[in-house]
Order: sequence, then structure tokens, then C-alpha cells
Amino acid sequence: MASPPLKSASPIVTYDASLETEIAQLSTIIQQNTTLGKTYNSRWLAIQLLEADPSIITELHQHADLLQQAEASRARITAHYQEEPDILLAEQRYNFVHHLTHRVLTRPDANQLTWSDKVDQIVTHRYWGLPIFLGLMWLVFKMTSDLSAPMVDWIDGIVTGPITNRVMVILAMLGLNGSWLEAILVEGVIAGVGGVLVFVPVLMFLYLSLALLEDSGYMARAALVMERPMRLIGLPGKSFLPMVVGFGCTVPAYYATRILENKRDRILTGLLAPFMSCGARLPVYLLFATIFFPENPGLIVFGMYLLGIVVAIGLGFGLSRTLLAESEQSPLIMELPPYRLPTPRNIWMQIKNRTWAFIRKAWTVILSMSILMWLLMAIPVTGNGSFADTDIENSAFATIANTVAPAFAPLGFGSWEATGSLITGFIAKEIIISTQAQTFVAEANEPTEIAERPTMLEDFSEIITSFGVAVFDTLKSIPLIIGINLLDDADEAEPSSLMTAIREHFDEVSDGHGSLAALAFLVFVLIYAPCMVAIAAERQELGSHWMWFSLIGQTGLAWLLGLLVFQGGLLFLE
Repeated sequence: MASPPLKSASPIVTYDASLETEIAQLSTIIQQNTTLGKTYNSRWLAIQLLEADPSIITELHQHADLLQQAEASRARITAHYQEEPDILLAEQRYNFVHHLTHRVLTRPDANQLTWSDKVDQIVTHRYWGLPIFLGLMWLVFKMTSDLSAPMVDWIDGIVTGPITNRVMVILAMLGLNGSWLEAILVEGVIAGVGGVLVFVPVLMFLYLSLALLEDSGYMARAALVMERPMRLIGLPGKSFLPMVVGFGCTVPAYYATRILENKRDRILTGLLAPFMSCGARLPVYLLFATIFFPENPGLIVFGMYLLGIVVAIGLGFGLSRTLLAESEQSPLIMELPPYRLPTPRNIWMQIKNRTWAFIRKAWTVILSMSILMWLLMAIPVTGNGSFADTDIENSAFATIANTVAPAFAPLGFGSWEATGSLITGFIAKEIIISTQAQTFVAEANEPTEIAERPTMLEDFSEIITSFGVAVFDTLKSIPLIIGINLLDDADEAEPSSLMTAIREHFDEVSDGHGSLAALAFLVFVLIYAPCMVAIAAERQELGSHWMWFSLIGQTGLAWLLGLLVFQGGLLFLE
């Protein structure tokens, strides 16, 4: 059939004569109504009425005559064409667009492969696509852990050194040294919030890596590559996109399930999304991996992320054949964007927005929890101490944690210190580190004399000098990622007091199997319920029934897997 002539002077889509007649009649009625004529474009509103747009019909419920006329028009169109008006209008609009693009577009030879197609033949290959994806993810976490380490050490040194020094000097000048105000600022605010903020470089490098993959167009390919593994658990490959979002934060991952058309797919994807380790868990992984597995912390971090994916696949396989059996498979239909060179502006905006969201949480949720934690640690419940002058094991916080601690003894970390950090982790996963920082600072804090503290000039000099060293060490780490050592690394950074305290504590409570207990602890952190904000989002998207199912199920599964890691490891070591 010949293409209809295009009228370059008018961009309005024209329909068949019968449709145009009905549109014109409704337009005339709309124009005669003063209110509607001024509020709406009459032709547009007539078409919406013929398509029976529910929002428009609801909005015009007071105009009963117009709605009756529209219903009569739809009946005449259906009788004439034997087809619903909305389908007819859509088909003719698409036909108009088709002929328009056919006239104005010049398409390249269909048989000629672009360089993007050639790359896709490799990265989306049936067999090589998945190993390439896993290799890229390993490289991301290797870069995240190795490149960020010097900056983490620098910020930690600034927090525990110059910042703490200046606060204590100012308090001493005000005659408040040794007071409860000094304790809440040093052991509460600085130890708690500072213990989390030191990991800002870790998240910045993670967000940098993910932004590069997203902006280049690779993440869309990742969903295509994951189509086959996702089908094994009864989900479309598109379900992997909310899970990728979950690597940043679980909350938007729940909201991202809205891209799935099938309710059953949305529920199953939402139940599996929390197993994708969010950015808040990463500092916990990196801290414990650095303490207990210093030879290759990046491999441990990658292992945690990979374990989350494996657990999600296993659970999805079971749920899709029991509680959430699949009725029919929905095909994967998605457009792969061309590969693009990531733009610095887009990359920076993603890093800035995501990192600022983390910092904002540190100054709200984590600050509030750090003060609350200090208060609970300052209130004596047993012993002879007084407020802000009691042994921490006699505090209200220790008493609360001690009631739960025995449940974790089979996992190798049945102490109130470790258990207490997991309890506060329900508020936000970053607070796990904050709690342990406060706990071990309070246990081992030995104030030094003010006279021994450096001057402000010395502190400022230390900040500048140590920053230069951190930048140099970061640059030095780049070739090490691929196994090339350009410089002698004879001088390794000394572990911080917090790292030493955590190491000694886990060795003690696990009867010398600290590394195994730490691994079980990480597995529990990976699997157990997400933070309270994520739980609220889950309830909103999936409903209370599935929220409670997920909350109880994840925590129970976390305990079982932690038990398997520790007790199974002990059997293996024997």
C-alpha cells in the first residue's frame, strides 16, 4: 500500500474519515463548553475520550452529557470497524510514525556490523558473557578495596588524631576535660560517626566503578547476560536490574521492581533483592576482611557479593517452585543502548549524589544512634559505677545485648559486643561499625595528658603530609591491582587500635578461631534483615505479609548459614 502524503505544514496525526468525524463531533461539543474549551485542547480531549482514558473520564464525571456522547461515539466506531477505538487510534498513530521515519531516516546496511555489535558478540556471548560479567564485578571490588585503603587510613588517622586532639584541647580550655560532655563527644560522636565516615572513600570508588559501567552502557548488557541464570529461578532477565540497583541501596531496589509487569515477578524479585549487598554493608566487609584476611581483602569482599547472588539464586529456585510458582514466562524485551564514552560530569554527579546521601545519613541516623548508644553505655545497670563512670560490661547496652548473645555462641561470636552491633545494624548497617568503634573505644580508652597533645600547627602539618602519602599510596596501588609491583612495599601500615581490638576480641570469644568467627559474622551481616528504612519500603511495595516473611526468613537463614560456616569450618580444621 502506498504511503499517504505527508503534510509538512502540520504535525497533527490524521485518522480515517469515520474516526475524524467522531473526533470533530466531540471537539465541537467541547468547544461549546466554556470551561472545557479554555482548559483543554478540544481535539486532544476528544481523542482521550474515544480511547476511554480512565483518568480523564474520572476528571470529567460532572459532564455527563459529554461522557454519554463519547460512549455513543465509541459504540459507533466499534460497530463500524469491529475493533476497539483505542486500538484503532494507536495503530494509525504508529502507522503515521512508521511512514514518517521511513521518509526521513537513512538506515545503514543491515548486514554491516557496527563496532558496538562486535563488542556485544563477546560481552553478551552465550558462554563467555557470564564469566566476563563476574570478572568485571571482581575487578570492581578489587579496585574498591585496594585503591581506597590509603584514603581510609588517612581519614581514620585524621579522626582519631587531629580532630580528637582539637576537641579535647578546646574542652580542656573550657574546664570540661574528664567530664561526661568530653566522653559523649569523643566516645560517642567522634568514635561513632567518625568510625563510619572513614569509609567514604570506599563508597566513592564503588560508585565510581558502577557509574562507569552504567554510563558506558554495559549494565543493560548485564541484564541480558543474566537472562539465562534468572530463568533458572523463574524470573525474567529484567529482574536483574532492580538487583543491580540493590548493590547501591536496597530501598530503591524495592521501588525498581515496578518495572516488572507481573505481580508475582515483582514479589519474588523484591524478596531476593536484599541479598544483593548494599553499599552500607561494604564498609563492614572491608573492615573485617582487612583485619582477618589482610593478604587479599578484595577477594573476601567479592566473595561476599558473590555469595549473596548464589543465595538469591538458590532461594529463587525454591520459591519459584513452591510459594511463588510461575504460571507463564514473560519474554525479555529491552533496547540495548549503544556503547558510549562515560562523561566526567555524569560520573561526578552519580558519585556526588550517592556519597552525599551516605554522609547525610551519617549526620542524622548514625549521629542520633551514636548518642543513644553512648547513653546506653553510660547508664550503669550492674556494679557500683555511676552515670558516665561505669565499666561498659555493666552498662544498659551490655545488659540488653547479653540477653541475645548466647544465640550466637554456636556461630563463634557469642559476645555482647558483637551481638550489640548486629542489633543496632537493624537501624542502618553502617552502625555496625559505629557500635563496635564506640564499644572498643570505651573499653580501651586511656586519655593522655593535654600537655602531650600536638599543637594546632603540628596537627595541620600532619593532615597535609599524611594526605600526600595517601595519594601516593593510592597511585602506587593501581598497578598492584593487575599484579605488578613497581615499588618495594617493605613498610606496611600498622593496624589501627580498633582493628587490633576487634581481632583480639574475636580470637578470644571463638577460642582462637577468630578468622572463622569473623567469616561467620560477615555471612550473617550479608544475609540478615536489611535496615528499617528498607523494611518500610518492602512493606509498601510487597505488603505486610511478605515483609514479615522476608524479615523472619532472612534472619533465620542468616543464623543457619553462619552456623554452617563456623561449625563446618571447625570440622574441616580438625
